[in-house]
Amino acid sequence: MEEEVSIPGPGITLEGRLSPGTAPGGAVITHPHPLYGGSMDNHVVLTAVRALAARGMTALRFNFRGWGTAPGPMATV
Repeated sequence: MEEEVSIPGPGITLEGRLSPGTAPGGAVITHPHPLYGGSMDNHVVLTAVRALAARGMTALRFNFRGWGTAPGPMATV
């Protein structure tokens, strides 16, 4: 089961989802550029997360700055 996570950084917090596994290993799955349909909910990202979960591995996916709830480059924080 995925859990929501916050990834703090300098002046920004990214939103993410963590799918903990029981097998050794895992991956951070990043999305394509937003202009090309990229977000942590992109179908390619979700397929990769599901493939890792099927093997019992941990996966972390997140939205880059300026996408989802993360402030964009012009945001004031």
